[in-house]
Amino acid sequence: MSVYASTVVNTPADEVWSYLRDFGNLAEWLPGMTSCEVEEGVATQPGAVRRMEGPGGSFRERLLVLDDDARSATYEILESPLAVTNYRATYRVAPVTDSGQAFIEWQATFEADDEAKLNKILTRGVFEPGLASLHKRFQDGLS
Repeated sequence: MSVYASTVVNTPADEVWSYLRDFGNLAEWLPGMTSCEVEEGVATQPGAVRRMEGPGGSFRERLLVLDDDARSATYEILESPLAVTNYRATYRVAPVTDSGQAFIEWQATFEADDEAKLNKILTRGVFEPGLASLHKRFQDGLS
């Protein structure tokens, strides 16, 4: 199963990426997350592990790839209160060449016993509110 969401913000892609490349700042921009701490490694290097507290409990995720040239990061869930396995997600920032804006996309693949339920939770509870928060942050010049 896969989920996908995207948005466009009135901020250059490099500026958005300089913020999103920090794997340890998720609680700043993902609604519902009350904390995010890098417990292993460095937040801007593959192998980093972050622990977050949010709805339903604790989450642990590992940064697998951080590609500054492609402005993308890929990570996996190590522990989660969600009934999901083999979760791997990528977020990416690309320039909108005719306007100077940034296109942000976030996608994930996963397996779950109730894929429709998890799809709804991830889309409406994580991806859409996360991108809406980033949209507001960069539209309002809070970056």
